Amino acid sequence: MNLSSLNGSSSVGGYQRDTFTMAVTKNVIVTALCISINYINGTLVHTFRKHQIFNSNPRYILFIHLVINDMVQLLLSTLLHIISYALHTINVSLCIVLLIITILATLNTPLNLASMAVECYIAVCIPLRYAQMCTVRKTYILIGLIWVVSSFSILPDLFILLATEPLEFFHSRQFCARDYVFRSSYSLKKRDASHIVCLAFVWLTLLYTYFRILFAARGATLDFKKARNTILLHGFQLLLCMLTYVRPMFEQGLLYLLPRRFLAVRFASYVVVQILPRFVSPIVYGLRDQHFRKYVRRYLLCKVSIKTQSETVTVSSMRLTLKLQ
Repeated sequence: MNLSSLNGSSSVGGYQRDTFTMAVTKNVIVTALCISINYINGTLVHTFRKHQIFNSNPRYILFIHLVINDMVQLLLSTLLHIISYALHTINVSLCIVLLIITILATLNTPLNLASMAVECYIAVCIPLRYAQMCTVRKTYILIGLIWVVSSFSILPDLFILLATEPLEFFHSRQFCARDYVFRSSYSLKKRDASHIVCLAFVWLTLLYTYFRILFAARGATLDFKKARNTILLHGFQLLLCMLTYVRPMFEQGLLYLLPRRFLAVRFASYVVVQILPRFVSPIVYGLRDQHFRKYVRRYLLCKVSIKTQSETVTVSSMRLTLKLQ
């Protein structure tokens, strides 16, 4: 992931900054998207906590971990985006903490998707061993391993930073972006290498499991069209998440073709890479799921019903008061 400057500045990267109106517009768009998506995700988390049927199912545990992870990532990336416009620079030590958590949450998403694909593969292709292989305890262990693997991508950068930068650097103020904080050439090379390895591993996992699921669905004479559409949606979401690994090269290629559109390229890249995949997650894995959708709908209808009853009682009380007067 490359949380680079979105607004640019003459002091950071040599680029001209957005106008005040454009800066406000971009931040309003990003904030509105963050609040909307996190509201939907928060409803899904609440539904998960309210019903025991989800707490004991590995598939929904992995899904809700994906949702919570996306909420954290979206909240922090939006905060960094606003800081890049409002403050431009912040304390390096605080920036490091924000960057590490954001990068971990971003890298967790593709690994979580790969884990969900493996769980789905076991359920469809090895159903007799599903209860033995996919337990709640093993699912939480897998989630812990996801965080450990993601840590291997960013913690070496922290160690390199501690070894190469003077103490004064950590007390200074800097533009809060990965390339400006973890600026060692070793960190840049290690980042690209680790992203390529993870990219290859996740794609191989997804291709193998999804093709096996597709063939199993066709052989079992299930609804082939539905299975195919589900796989295409999962693949589309993974493709969006995979942009995380190729974002630096993707941006450099666009900037080479459009050197005068730096601000537009960075903002579009941020929305596509950081926000759009978090919008797809609750639709593909939450609202599209029949069981989850049923409980979410029941929860929302319950809220509406309670609100309606409350309004009815209030109106009746007002009428009674007027009669007594």
